[in-house]
Amino acid sequence: MTEIPGNSLTDTGNVRIMVTDGAAIPDPKESRFVTAWSISLIGAVVVLTALCLFRPVPYGDILAFLLDGVRVTFQLTCMAICFAIPLGLLTGLGRISRNRIINLVASTYVEVIRGVPLLVQIFYIYYALAKFLKVSGLTSAVIALSVCYGAYMGEVFRAGILAIHKGQSEAARSLGFNRFQTMFLVILPQAWRTILPPVGNECIAMLKDTSLVSVMAMPDIMQRGRSFAAKSYLYFEAYTIVALVYLILTLLLSKLVSIMEAKLNYYDRKK
Repeated sequence: MTEIPGNSLTDTGNVRIMVTDGAAIPDPKESRFVTAWSISLIGAVVVLTALCLFRPVPYGDILAFLLDGVRVTFQLTCMAICFAIPLGLLTGLGRISRNRIINLVASTYVEVIRGVPLLVQIFYIYYALAKFLKVSGLTSAVIALSVCYGAYMGEVFRAGILAIHKGQSEAARSLGFNRFQTMFLVILPQAWRTILPPVGNECIAMLKDTSLVSVMAMPDIMQRGRSFAAKSYLYFEAYTIVALVYLILTLLLSKLVSIMEAKLNYYDRKK
């Protein structure tokens, strides 16, 4: 990371990065064992374990039935993240571009996608692609999630980039950096400190929103839970396990983001 001395790195001013409905990211500076995150995780694990031990039928059977869905959910989430983050970066750069056409295209994309519910986008992309191309439900789901969250992450990247003091750009240009080098060698590495928590929050929200792809009969956690409930009529039991599994997964992912943030801050201090 190239850092230009003598200027504020994260003078946010009036720039605010919005946090969506994902789980709260644990504070990487928090050293106490008893926190809201630890209470939630331990409580969810204890409840899930107790249900499966003391009532293996049906809770143990439901959990075993959901395991394949966990794999599909993680596969879908990881693939969507790999596409959504680059798309969000391009969108954020487009939103601050001086080129009016690029700026207009990026801004229109954000406005349209944010104005249409994700469930509608999933249906539309699935049936629109099926009309012209033979694609799997997984491909349609990845495209829908990537397109939707690319728009939200675009706003995160835009806010993070604007949070860097303009003196950094001016100092980099005075050293002979072109606009591309200034953005990718000076601005983005510094902006990542601000961007990482909300991007992680969007990834967590994406993990939860994978439950919507069950409408396409994707065998994710939600669809497996619905299938078990439909066969056994144990709706309360099935959705209790589904909720606990989602809670544990989102809490673990939020902790991973917190660890990444702590590592980033540690390496920055060493520099």
